[in-house]
Amino acid sequence: MKPPVLLAALLLLPTSVASAGPAARYSAATHSAIPHSAGTNSAVPQRNSATTAAAAGAAPSWQWPLAPRPPVLRGFDPPPKPWLSGHRGVDLGLGTAGTPVMSPAAGTVSFAGVVVDRPVITIDHGGGLRSSFEPVDSTLAVGEAVAAGQVVGTVLPGHCPAVQCLHWGVRDGEEYVNPLQFVLDLRPSVLLPLPGSP
Repeated sequence: MKPPVLLAALLLLPTSVASAGPAARYSAATHSAIPHSAGTNSAVPQRNSATTAAAAGAAPSWQWPLAPRPPVLRGFDPPPKPWLSGHRGVDLGLGTAGTPVMSPAAGTVSFAGVVVDRPVITIDHGGGLRSSFEPVDSTLAVGEAVAAGQVVGTVLPGHCPAVQCLHWGVRDGEEYVNPLQFVLDLRPSVLLPLPGSP
């Protein structure tokens, strides 16, 4: 498949299908997609094994940051280039402001403060993975350890204009990744023939 056709095909796939396979990067020198783990180009961030396993369809190992399981109001829609606009996380719906936010996995608070005009808390889960939540009021300080499921703050109003929501972003190194891959099985469904079918 020619590179522009491959790129167009990947861009047209739904996020749940496009993010389910192993990551690949485009090589202009060979005009082909190369698995992310191949090559030694240090300018291209390498994915760690935790994200690669999740992207390849391993069983999700994190829990939802809100309980009960919230609806996804806006999905992950990353920009084609890091400096362009896009949605680098997911917006999760909830009933009211003041809803507790829980750490989806164990980690350490790496940031708690205001970014632009919104209070944000970021948890470093190790292996290059970091979760960020906004707008969240938290009393935790940088360096504090948190357990999976531990309340890390409460949702404040202000992110979604028409409804109450929580923005959840996940970074693998410097790359934003789909947070849903850590709580849902995003592999595409495959229909198999019944045994004994012609």
